[in-house]
Amino acid sequence: MFEIYVHSKGRMQLTVKDVARLLGTSEKSVYRWMRERGLPAHRVGGQFRFNRAELIEWATAQKVNVSPQIFEEPEAAGPLPTLADALETGGVFYRITGANKEAVLASVVEYLRLPEGADRRLLLQMLIAREKLASTAIGDGIALPHPRHPIVFHMDRPLITLCFLERPVDFGALDGKPVHAVFTLVSPTVRGHLHLLSRLAFALKDESFKQLIQEQAGREQILAAARELSRRFDGVSPNDAQS
Repeated sequence: MFEIYVHSKGRMQLTVKDVARLLGTSEKSVYRWMRERGLPAHRVGGQFRFNRAELIEWATAQKVNVSPQIFEEPEAAGPLPTLADALETGGVFYRITGANKEAVLASVVEYLRLPEGADRRLLLQMLIAREKLASTAIGDGIALPHPRHPIVFHMDRPLITLCFLERPVDFGALDGKPVHAVFTLVSPTVRGHLHLLSRLAFALKDESFKQLIQEQAGREQILAAARELSRRFDGVSPNDAQS
C-alpha cells in the first residue's frame, strides 16, 4: 500500500520568543493572539511550541506581516522547487463540483496528481479534520486546504493543484466571502512544503497574480504569471519580493 506520513521531526521547533521575533511583535502580543486570534500553539513539556508551516498559514490568513527569516529553511541541502514547476506539475482545473466544504474537498482530492496507490481517502479525512479545527480559507475567495501538519508523500516532486469551483462554497472565511479557488499543496519533504507555502503566500500578495485567480483566468495565463513570479523569486530576497 502506498504510504502517507505526517512528518513530526522538528515540527514544533519555534518558541514564543521565536514567534515574537518572526512576527515583529512582543511576547505579550503572541499570547494575546493565541487567545483572541487563534494563533496555533502546542504545549510541549509545559511550554508552548509552534509549527513553522502553521505559523506561515496563520499569518497569511490574518494578513500579519512577517520577517523574511520565517521562510528560511531548517535544512539547506538540495535544490528547491519553484512555484511555477509545482503548479505545472499539479495542474489547474475548472468547474470543480461540490455543494459544501466536504464535497469540494472530496472532488479536489480526486484531481490531485498523486502516484498510483496513494491513499486518497486518508488524505481526504485529514483535510476534513483540519477544516473542523479552523478554516483554511485565507480571504478574498481563496482557500489553502492542508492537514494540521505537513503531509509527506513518496513522490518525485512536489505539486500545487489549483481548482476553481463551479459554484462558490462557504468555507467559514474570516471575511465572510465564499471560496471559489482552492490551492492544494503536496510535497515529498517538509522542507519543500515550507518553501512552496512561502512562495504561494508571496504570490497571493501580488496584485496581478491575485487578479488572475479572481477572474479564473486561463491555465496558460496563470502558469505564465507563476513563471514570472518564480523568476523574480530566484533573483530577489524574500524581503525584497514582499515589497
